[in-house]
Amino acid sequence: QVQLVESGGGLVQAGGSLRLSCAASRRTFSSYAMGWFRQAPGKEREFVGAISWSGGSTYYADSVKGRFTISRDNAKNTVYLQMNSLKPEDTAVYYCAAAPATGWTPGSQYEYKYWGQGTQVTVSS
Repeated sequence: QVQLVESGGGLVQAGGSLRLSCAASRRTFSSYAMGWFRQAPGKEREFVGAISWSGGSTYYADSVKGRFTISRDNAKNTVYLQMNSLKPEDTAVYYCAAAPATGWTPGSQYEYKYWGQGTQVTVSS
């Protein structure tokens, strides 16, 4: 079992930045690929980005490419989502998730085994 706890959400003006953190409970954190997803009111949950277990590979949704950056610190059991140039359409609850590091499709939420509780990000215009 892996427990994930997100933090760093909040209210920011359009054009601003936020950094989300996701802390994992297990020392085997480095054996998991990590993803970020988001869900806006009335919409389905969507893929934002993901990072391989080593941090050597990252993947992004087209809507956030060039604005968001995922990184991880395996020594701290933490994954980060740096969000720059935020837009009102980025408003959503953001979730981090963990997937087994092998045979993993970054954008498929069904392959993520563990999920955090989510953190709200609100971008005002």
